[in-house]
Amino acid sequence: MKFIDEAKIAVYAGNGGNGSASFRREKFIPYGGPDGGDGGRGASVIAVADRNINTLIDFRYTRAFRGRSGENGRGADCNGKGAEDIVLRMPVGTVIINDLNGEILYDLAADGQRAVIAKGGKGGLGNLHFKSSTNRAPRQTTQGEPGEALELRLELKVMADVGLLGMPNAGKSTFIRAVSAARPKVADYPFTTLAPSLGVVRVSIDKSFVIADIPGIIEGAAEGAGLGHRFLRHLARTQLLLHIIDLAPCDGAADPVHEAHAIVEELRKYDETLYGKPRWLVLNKIDLLPDETRNDRVGAFVRDYGWTGPVFVISALTGTGCKELTYAIMAHVDAMHNAEASAAADIAPAEFTPAP
Repeated sequence: MKFIDEAKIAVYAGNGGNGSASFRREKFIPYGGPDGGDGGRGASVIAVADRNINTLIDFRYTRAFRGRSGENGRGADCNGKGAEDIVLRMPVGTVIINDLNGEILYDLAADGQRAVIAKGGKGGLGNLHFKSSTNRAPRQTTQGEPGEALELRLELKVMADVGLLGMPNAGKSTFIRAVSAARPKVADYPFTTLAPSLGVVRVSIDKSFVIADIPGIIEGAAEGAGLGHRFLRHLARTQLLLHIIDLAPCDGAADPVHEAHAIVEELRKYDETLYGKPRWLVLNKIDLLPDETRNDRVGAFVRDYGWTGPVFVISALTGTGCKELTYAIMAHVDAMHNAEASAAADIAPAEFTPAP
């Protein structure tokens, strides 16, 4: 299935039905009084996060969703029937944005999460509501309220614990194939990966994490070079970024240190929050380096890059160092989850002060 991670749609909730002005007419009851019913509620448009959907392709070709209006009220105290709501199923991780002002309306980050994105109009009141001791034959009614109408932009941010960052052909797809059951395309030319892919890395029977591979980022991506940097949004929900470096580039003129700095600069231009996420260096393709110079190349890169954080040396092709890296990632993800759970538990409930 083609991967679609953004779409624009228009939603129109249904209008409420109008109230009825009616009077009871029966034999031997000359003054039966008002009996006009209320109008029915218009259909709302509801978004539901569904983990069984992983793309927004359903919204690429159907772009307008219109709810039905509620029925008008009738005599004999009969209310109009309310319209059935429209339910739009979206992938978990979908962000719903008002396309006119850019405001984020909802973030569907959990399976089953529901959001009313366009509320149907209320039904109008029939003349039954306006009777009184001084107004025994009211002819007043109210019209149904109009439903909400919005133009929306949908953006999908994949749900993953770890994100892969790097230049094209750095070995990101090879790495995710080595540690998970995901099978992204691998080839010897740039931009082999054209859409994000997810892989589940199972460290033990009861421990696993999700890793996201996105298309490679190059210098100038913020200005539209390569595939741009729109795929960086899929790293927004990750807890850890793995910056994969090609230590043995095919192009002899390529400078891994310069490319590493360029990637980080593109990350900063895109989003300061994403730039501030924990990031590890993963030096890949050591199988292409001679044994006698391997340690020197690794030390020279770390020194020239000026990196003081965690460094892992691997070969995604042969699997060297991959197991140790996945164990370290699992420990980091567990620590982050425990910290979040502890922070949530430390939030004391607000004190209740009884009214005097």
